Amino acid sequence: MIACLGAIGLNILVGYTGQISLGHAGFMSVGAYTAAILISRYSFPWWVAMPIAGAMAAFIGTLIGTPSLRIKGLYLAIATLAAQLIIEWIINHVPWIGGGQGASIYVDKPTVFGYRLETNFEMYFFILVVLTIGIVFALNLFRTHIGRAFIAVRDRDIAAEIIGVNIFRAKLTAFAISSAYAGVTGVLYTYYYGVANYEAFTLTISVAYLAMIIIGGLGSILGSIFGAAFITLLPIFLDLTLHTVGTGWFGIDSARVVSVGSNLQLMLFGGLIMFFLVVEPDGLNRLWNNVKNYFRVWPFPYV
Repeated sequence: MIACLGAIGLNILVGYTGQISLGHAGFMSVGAYTAAILISRYSFPWWVAMPIAGAMAAFIGTLIGTPSLRIKGLYLAIATLAAQLIIEWIINHVPWIGGGQGASIYVDKPTVFGYRLETNFEMYFFILVVLTIGIVFALNLFRTHIGRAFIAVRDRDIAAEIIGVNIFRAKLTAFAISSAYAGVTGVLYTYYYGVANYEAFTLTISVAYLAMIIIGGLGSILGSIFGAAFITLLPIFLDLTLHTVGTGWFGIDSARVVSVGSNLQLMLFGGLIMFFLVVEPDGLNRLWNNVKNYFRVWPFPYV
């Protein structure tokens, strides 16, 4: 569910607005460290720290999105990649943020109505509520003039400007909303694991989130959920399968199985991205719609 929230935020920027970003994990780290600092050093409650963290991530995302008025496509991707690396460097080398090299800040679990959420079962419902709010907001966003401006910019930015859409404001707003989602996602990661650490928000995570929305379906909230579930559960399924087959059937050493599994996971990520780009660019969401449409008219396929 945490991954679903982050994927929805990235899809708002990439799938609905057409702005490529490779710095999503960097914005997640901004939210994570902002909340961790407010909670651990200044004793802010979670319901105050979370919105502030989202707002801080939105502010940084707006700054990073400023060049989007003049650059797009691959050039914008490189700019967001630079932002990812810069944020990582700042977290590691500014002692006030994370304490220097290692950059870990430990936080307590959130407290709701005086009750501390200690178990995963309790955290499940806490995260579920936040995800539900994020989904409802995203679904209704594209019923407003702001969301329709995003889609117009994605489809044809020059035509959108001709009909009166403020391109610069639309792009910056998309960066702000996407980064706010990323910031809240980082806060949820911090609460779930009990620590804010930059290693949880590296470039690899940004690529994984990009894979989620490509495989799930660009420009689709449901596709973001499908892609996040697929990419999150794939390593678990692969790990269980390799351990069952490798150690149980063939007696291969467990360490060797782990090494093979990590490399196979990367190969599958790349292969799946290429597969969906070539075979089904609309991703799992399109496949789901095809299944629904089939059963909607079954057994009369020509109705």
